[in-house]
Order: sequence, then structure tokens, then C-alpha cells
Amino acid sequence: MDDHYLREIEGKRAHDPVFMDKAVKHSSSSRFEYVDGPVIVGAGPSGLAAAACLKEKGVPCVILERSNCIASLWQLKTYDRLRLHLPRQFCELPFMDFPSDFPTYPTKQQFIKYLEEYAKNFDIKPRFNESVAHAEYDCTLGLWRLKSAGPKGETEYVCRWLVAATGENAEPVLPQMEGIKEFGGPIKHTSTYKSGEEFKLKKVLVVGCGNSGMEVCLDLCNHEAKPSIVVRDTVHVLPREMLGKSTFGLSMWLLKWLPIRLVDRFLLIVSWLILGDTARFGLDRPRLGPLELKNLSGKTPVLDVGTLAKIKSGDIKVFPGIKRLKRHTVEFVDGKMERFDAIILATGYRSNVPSWLKEEEMFSRKDGLPRKAFPNGWKGECGLYSVGFTKRGLLGASMDAKRIAEDIERCWKVEAHRNTSLLPYSSLS
Repeated sequence: MDDHYLREIEGKRAHDPVFMDKAVKHSSSSRFEYVDGPVIVGAGPSGLAAAACLKEKGVPCVILERSNCIASLWQLKTYDRLRLHLPRQFCELPFMDFPSDFPTYPTKQQFIKYLEEYAKNFDIKPRFNESVAHAEYDCTLGLWRLKSAGPKGETEYVCRWLVAATGENAEPVLPQMEGIKEFGGPIKHTSTYKSGEEFKLKKVLVVGCGNSGMEVCLDLCNHEAKPSIVVRDTVHVLPREMLGKSTFGLSMWLLKWLPIRLVDRFLLIVSWLILGDTARFGLDRPRLGPLELKNLSGKTPVLDVGTLAKIKSGDIKVFPGIKRLKRHTVEFVDGKMERFDAIILATGYRSNVPSWLKEEEMFSRKDGLPRKAFPNGWKGECGLYSVGFTKRGLLGASMDAKRIAEDIERCWKVEAHRNTSLLPYSSLS
């Protein structure tokens, strides 16, 4: 549908209340609301960034959040010792720096405080406990329709623009393992893990060797547990800092002057000098370099914060993939068997977009991520946008948020100019 026709619909809506009455009659919801601006689904850092950028452009928006707070993943589903893995300057949202007294790698609590101040500063007030179950483009109206269950019952929102900001980490990934019901001990995902204190003196198997899995192992060690880690695939482990600078920051600087393969070679040489040969301890490196692999697959290298030293000392054992579980016992693919008191699944998260967004052109139904690779995955058809799906953290989300606001502003200004003298049709109940 072209912009000319959409503008005709907008003008018709403003001039003719019967047009919107028809939309109300088509709704089976107990409540109906037309949003005079974009609807953003998700009040995590990405959703907040998009809302702030829109505010700066003078475009109003509504944010729907299924939880009872902003950044619910950070507030409710992360472990206590978590810190930002990248220096704070690479994790700032648009138009607001971190406080100058924050450390280079802010704690979980400091980051949440920053986000709360961010929302307050830009007067962002999400509608909490609003779970969007269905969103679909209505070709007849030329508008998006969203059905949401909230404190006031079911509401149908109708809007011109829809911003998906539920992110790559909306739902925990729980792998299927043979014998899982036989194990008998606790099996929990990192989304419910808070501290190693509850596992003191217990043998714990951590499944997954990404940043979370490595850090949970270290946390377990610090609480006198006896952790082991499953390393099923190859993994790049890099020191968090090199030559007095953050590894990430140094990489970004080198990429300005050198091709990615040369930068990868440099990172691996320095990593070998600092960390040694990680393959000796069961951590084989991929054939592709860390940055090239990140670009192609989105797989993030592990930035070591002390876990590797515990692996070298034998405080953390490394095992290959799991074949099956038995009563308090794990059988591995190499035939070895070991007893454990508990299992922690550091198996990551996935997008939940396919469960609520009924659209197949922009988002893949398979993984819930934009079909177009960064930096082109932020815009779809008919006023659909995505933010927080770049596999490049908060830096990528901020870039997308700015693009989205600029794109919506262009259309908003044209329509606002046309309808200056008209009374906006805001909501019906």
C-alpha cells in the first residue's frame, strides 16, 4: 500500500467519525482505542530508546509492556552478580549518558537505575501488564490492530505504525534432554538463577558456555559450589581487556583502519599471549575469527572475567555434550558419567515475535528475527518497524531507534500539517 493511499485513509479518519465507528464495530474487544501515533510493544532498553527518539521528534506513542516494570529481563530474570559486559559508553541509550561516577562496567542495579532515570527524564510511561496476544495489519483500514490483555480486560489498539521491541531475549530456550524427568534434582534456567548461595558445596552442571554460562560458573565457585560446564560447540574466549583498553572498544577502533580478518588475527594473537591455548582445557576455537563469526551468525565471543583461571586450576570441570540424564547422573557423549546435585541451563533466549505478530514478510517465523541482516532489518512494510533485533546489543538498538523516529517523523509532519485544524479522534471505550 503506497503512502498516498495511506494519507487518504488518515484524512478520511480525521474527517469522518463513521470510518472509525466501522473499525469499532469490527472489533470483538470490550475496549477499543485508536492511538494517534506508533504503538511500541516492549518496554525494555530498546523500547525505551525508540520512545525517547520519538519524543524528541514530537511524535507521541504508546508502549505496551507485558510485565509490571521496565526492562523486566534485567530486573526479574538476571543473576545478582551480572554486570554489563561492554564498557558503559557502548551501552548508552540516545540523548543520555551514564552518570560520571558509574564504573566502566556498571552493575545490574546501576544499569536498572540508569534505565529508570531514562524513562523519567523522557516522561516515558509504559502501560504495564498489557500482554499483546495478536497484532495484524488490516488492509481495509490501512492500520495495525493489536489485541492486548491487561488490567482492564481485553483492549484492541488501532494504530498507523507498529514498533516490535520485544527483543531477541523474550523467552528462555529450554533444550530437550533424554531422561530429564529421571534426574530428580533441580533443573533451572539462568532466567530463574539469582546466586550460587543456594548451591553451596553441591555439584552443579552448567549447560551452555556463553557469557552467562561462564559467569554463572564463576559465581558458583565464589559460593563454594563445585561447578562443571558443558561445552558442546567451539567457542572464542577473549580477555575483557587488551593493552589497557576494552577488547570491544579496541576492536571497534581497529576496524576503522583494518579489514575484519586482520583485526581477528590480532585479537587471537593477543588472546593467546594473555590466556594461552584454550583448546588445552576443552575450549576449542571456531575456524572463523570472533568478529567475522559474530557478523555471520550473531554468536558473541565470551569476554573472560575470571572463569578461565578457575577452569585452568581445575575448580571448574569441562565436559562435552550430554547424551542423556539418569538419577542424579549425567551421561556425556564421550561415554563418561558423573553425578550432579543440580543442573543450570545457560541455554539462552529466543524471540517471541511469531507468537503475537501475524506477519511473515519482515520477521522469520522460524527464529522470530528480521529476515534482512543488520543494518537493514529495522523497517518493514505498512508502518512496521523493529528495534532490538540486531544481535549487536544496545549500540545496535540505539541506531535503529534513531532511524525509526526519523522515518515516522517524516510522515507524521505531513499529516499533522494537513490536519492542524481538525479535532483528533483519540479513543472509544
